[in-house]
Amino acid sequence: MVQALLLGLATLTVSPALPQVPGPQTATAGLPNLGDGSDMTPAAERRIGDRIARELYRDPDYLDDPVITDYVQGIWQPLIAAARQRGELPAQLDEAFAWEILMGRDRTVNAFALPGGYFGLHLGLVGIVTSRDELASVLAHEISHVTQRHISRSMARQAAQAPWLMGAMVLGMLAASKNPGAAQAAIVGGQAAAVQSQLNYSRDMEREADRIGFGVQTQAGFAPQGFVSMFEKLQQSSRLNDSGGFPYLRSHPLNTERIADMQSRVRQSERASTAPVTTLEHAMVAARARVFSDSSVDALRVWETQAQGSNLAKLPAVVQVGTLYGASFAALKQRDFPLAQATLARLQERVGTNAPALRLARLLALDMALAQGDVPKAQRLSQSLSDGSRATLLMRSHIDTLAGQGESAAQTLQTWLADHPHDAQAWQALAAANAAIARPVAAVRAEAEVNVAQLDYQGALTRFKAAQDMARKSSLPTDHIDASIVDTRARQMESLLREQALER
Repeated sequence: MVQALLLGLATLTVSPALPQVPGPQTATAGLPNLGDGSDMTPAAERRIGDRIARELYRDPDYLDDPVITDYVQGIWQPLIAAARQRGELPAQLDEAFAWEILMGRDRTVNAFALPGGYFGLHLGLVGIVTSRDELASVLAHEISHVTQRHISRSMARQAAQAPWLMGAMVLGMLAASKNPGAAQAAIVGGQAAAVQSQLNYSRDMEREADRIGFGVQTQAGFAPQGFVSMFEKLQQSSRLNDSGGFPYLRSHPLNTERIADMQSRVRQSERASTAPVTTLEHAMVAARARVFSDSSVDALRVWETQAQGSNLAKLPAVVQVGTLYGASFAALKQRDFPLAQATLARLQERVGTNAPALRLARLLALDMALAQGDVPKAQRLSQSLSDGSRATLLMRSHIDTLAGQGESAAQTLQTWLADHPHDAQAWQALAAANAAIARPVAAVRAEAEVNVAQLDYQGALTRFKAAQDMARKSSLPTDHIDASIVDTRARQMESLLREQALER
């Protein structure tokens, strides 16, 4: 389980606990924050987060799909901006933490916060939410776990409980010679008291994350009702609440309790009349997430069955569009190009002039053209895309490289990377573009930067050294210019590796 591996870090289903960075009070909050600070510095927490994120980047389920990422970032960035405006995100944390979302193909309905401003988002959750507002409520909740320092506070709480646990064990050992039963009771009783204290603290933190997350979400312009409907989905998904379990042994408050609290806040909100809306774009992104999270042959064929069903035309437009997009993408995954193309044509008819949905349909058409090796068609299709999104940029750069226009692709990617130096996929695209225009040292350097972006400094150093060896043997002037950059980056990697060794 993710949360056990991550030392009880904040998740939607099991979460952390402890003292915090004080945040501002709002008129609608009405509750104090839980603590006055954390013993762990932001830099120390970031180092812990880096180590965990490094492993997540290596996980086979890690996914950086530009289409889904663009959509999630369109929700994420307004939430971060709102947290800044409300004073929930101090400048120190803003600068020290990563604020990165790592997506995974896992079908479970979950999201979680990691130390240092890293966040995990399962595609199962993206696939089940029915609006941007519901997804915003989850992300706002997780942002609040980090801005309120719940993770470091929880770790401090656990450390503070260690003497109590040790005392219980010592008392148990002293009693063992006289009464083994009493010894066992002393040990178990001490452990139970510590666990109960931790769970109670975690429930308080969940309530605080709900309260602050609600304010962040509404400040960012999302419908507050999204919090309520999201909790209802979690309740349906987990099937745990009100089923005979003991609520006081849960680290989170009951969903029914949280739903009631959010309903009360919605009624008091100035935007109470705003209801979540399922857009065509959201339906398409959710379908894409479901295909990625379950790409088994049987699951992919289910999409075809649903798209061919006679009842499809009777369903709401958003359901039709989502189903057709999922079916077309599933057919593409199976390399059934005629079926994928035919389903895409039906999708485009229903999308009409809806700009966000039309963009996603065109990106899917580009995917199909490239999968079939039809670069000229891909070039023609790409001319209709000029939205400046990351997905469009990466797609057009790939097309330019395949079409023999690597120089143009390299320039575009270098401009992007100047503002987004941690974009591993863009670095990989730049490596391909540089290789296509006979700049081997720059290509290997870009491959090394992929490792840097994913926090694999040892792998990066290996590639930088390979680039150094290549530059020494080269007679090209451009390679010697690139070599000076490589030398500097190699020294930086050596310094980072020494720091990691000291931490260990």
